[in-house]
Amino acid sequence: MLSPPFLPSSYRSLPPVTQTASPSTAETIAQFDQYVIGNYRRYPVCLVRGEGSLIWDAEGTRYLDFFPGWGCNLVGHCPPRVVEAVREQIGLLIHVPNTWYTEAQGQFAQMLSERSFGGKAFFCNSGAEANEAAIKLARAHGHAAGRTKIVTMEGGFHGRTYAALTATAQPKYHHGFEPMVPGFQYIRHNDLAAADAAVDEGTAAVLVEPIQGEGGVRLPGPGYLEGLRKLCDERGALLILDEVQTGLGRTGTWFAYQNFAIEPDILTCAKALAGGVAAGVMMATNEVAETLKPGMHASTFGGNPIACRAGIATIETIEEDGLLERGKAIGERFRGHFERFREEMPTLVRDIRIMGVMIGMELSEDASAVVAGCLEKRLLINATHGTVIRLLPALNITDAQIDEGCAILGDVLRGLPS
Repeated sequence: MLSPPFLPSSYRSLPPVTQTASPSTAETIAQFDQYVIGNYRRYPVCLVRGEGSLIWDAEGTRYLDFFPGWGCNLVGHCPPRVVEAVREQIGLLIHVPNTWYTEAQGQFAQMLSERSFGGKAFFCNSGAEANEAAIKLARAHGHAAGRTKIVTMEGGFHGRTYAALTATAQPKYHHGFEPMVPGFQYIRHNDLAAADAAVDEGTAAVLVEPIQGEGGVRLPGPGYLEGLRKLCDERGALLILDEVQTGLGRTGTWFAYQNFAIEPDILTCAKALAGGVAAGVMMATNEVAETLKPGMHASTFGGNPIACRAGIATIETIEEDGLLERGKAIGERFRGHFERFREEMPTLVRDIRIMGVMIGMELSEDASAVVAGCLEKRLLINATHGTVIRLLPALNITDAQIDEGCAILGDVLRGLPS
């Protein structure tokens, strides 16, 4: 290491870094205001520590988290197996490029393949990246035959990068970023007749979420996904399932499509994939995967050893702790609470949509006041699509924590202005 006299002058001019007491929430907010671009709406809370479904702020206040990590913390905050795997890996090898082989990436790919449809994996860092890769692969696969169109569903959400954003058939997300990427067609969700009219000889793929997340926890209608699969088979198009939010156990099965009588040609997953560590994957059948040749697509940090070790530990946690079955039980416990809310407040609670630990409750009015009211009572929840309370709890949340949080939620709902 260079001694101080030989450091560049720009380094020598910086003040020394000193260890100080943890800053307060107010101090951290002031620092953000000065140095961080304000493109997020943030709650005035600085979180510093988490364990399971509990999390604490800089002042030591404890919160019950029904929406941990925006769905990324499917096995809770700081799951022990993931923590230990990351600690071990970071002392061995932090990062190597994909010009080399690493044991963890191959093992993780095999584990995902064996728990899905037997395909191959391309690793990246996020859901948007996984969907970008899926769109590129679908177009490359169909390009020689003139198949370039991607059909997506109104109300869907596929990410913030340009192709993924264009695939997101919600104009509010496009505003200010036009022109969008050409070659996409939007149709009504849960409408097989619309799909039948849209999918033609120029269609490369149909891209759909098995359950729309940002769109309001919208479940597929009876036969809808099966109908899309049949239509793609008949027309020679690929079926891409965006399981960024539903994948790796969220719905009580490894992937949401396993609740239905279908398999995809391409699948994307992220969020929960590595227990809260940034990771994404695109999986494709062996035949479709062969389209992607060296030099056609890449991700510098994709499949890095830390993320892959974390992903392996996440799968091990889900299996060894029996969390797929637990996820189904959690969903039913929430359903019981929500049904009681609907009986008590029938004009407020319009619909309940639950599959495993993907949980939505649609209200007859804006849900932002409910989120704020729960925050005051130290319960963290989310609202999406304006009127939908969306919960993505951890698979290892306890019954007592569910009951505690639902009691808070019920009190907030009852306190809304009539």
